[in-house]
Amino acid sequence: MQPFNAEPPLSVLTTSYLTNEDIFYARNHGPVPIFPDPTTYNLIVTGYVPNSLSLSLEFLKSLPKYLVMATLQCAGNRRREMSDKRKIRGLSWGPGAIGTDFTTRKGKHVEFVSCDMCEEEDGLPYRASIPMLHATTPEADVLLVYEMNGKVLSRDHGYPIRAVVPGVIGARSVKWIETIIISKYECQFFFQQKDYKMFPPWIRWNNVNWSSQRALMDFPIQSVICEPGDGVVVKSGDVVDFYGYAVAGGGRGIERVDISINNGKKWLEAVRLPKLPIEAQRGYKDDLHRPHWAWTLWQLRFVKLETPCIVVVKAVDSSGNVQPASVDEIWNLRGVLNNCWHKIRINAPCPPPEVKEPGGADTAKIAAEDAKQRCKSPNDHADDEPTREFLDRF
Repeated sequence: MQPFNAEPPLSVLTTSYLTNEDIFYARNHGPVPIFPDPTTYNLIVTGYVPNSLSLSLEFLKSLPKYLVMATLQCAGNRRREMSDKRKIRGLSWGPGAIGTDFTTRKGKHVEFVSCDMCEEEDGLPYRASIPMLHATTPEADVLLVYEMNGKVLSRDHGYPIRAVVPGVIGARSVKWIETIIISKYECQFFFQQKDYKMFPPWIRWNNVNWSSQRALMDFPIQSVICEPGDGVVVKSGDVVDFYGYAVAGGGRGIERVDISINNGKKWLEAVRLPKLPIEAQRGYKDDLHRPHWAWTLWQLRFVKLETPCIVVVKAVDSSGNVQPASVDEIWNLRGVLNNCWHKIRINAPCPPPEVKEPGGADTAKIAAEDAKQRCKSPNDHADDEPTREFLDRF
């Protein structure tokens, strides 16, 4: 069985501030496990603790509930753009591997152990760890989660219990947690030691030294144009509205979103949209002094275009971090943390086919060329003979 991995179309991704579970991206490293009876579930806490614990789902739900609104993002979000530059191993994610939801000391590391089975772990479960200091700092808002957007977690998103580590790559928010280990050491398994690390552009698979780089935690500043889509056709002089998202890891907020309609020559500042009123209705109270875990949706409306053109977005976070202009600067063999300027092409309408005057030219050849121009691809009817009705025009 293959793991279920999917991302939503960009056209629906930012239609709501909170991402509906049905379109929330899914990243799995093994088949989705089945828990036939939630009453038999127990979370084991072991390692460097005075006594090992076995906690039922009922007990976990009886603990005080804490609401956090956070954007989860796969480390491979926008990997496809890196793969277009140079071949990369890994799922070919577009810009949609992201979503926002509500989720409810001898040891130096907290290791989350899932119950799925991963090929890379030789059939053992997926596992990942975060530093103990990160896990136990209240402001980091690390959670054990059993609900998403006010509903019980689905199997695809980690039922019955998952971790959510806000502001950090999604690989550390382990799903289907069965065991928590308090350890002196970072997780020593595959996805912590030989994956989700970022190397310089000149490192290749034949000379990579996995121990030379740290396991990824915070994701960098990111922004994407969701609407209109890449390759749409717009007439010169028409007015277009642009919509998208921007997000920064580590709890950093978004200070500015800039849009260029001429491939970066001149810039316009987009409007950052407020969070939706529904948040207050669900008991969530935004605090400007707390970390910003969720994305910022933005818009830039009534923009007059001259087509064809390249439209670009870039953002600045509260620490002054900016996005690199080119993927060349950050290309890496695993295709992680691609946050270069996001670009889309706006095409001009195709000109009407040229009317050919009869006489002197091979009419069959003219007719065939005319038919090609009317097709989406010149190869659609490359071998077709022109019809008698078509030739009668000449």
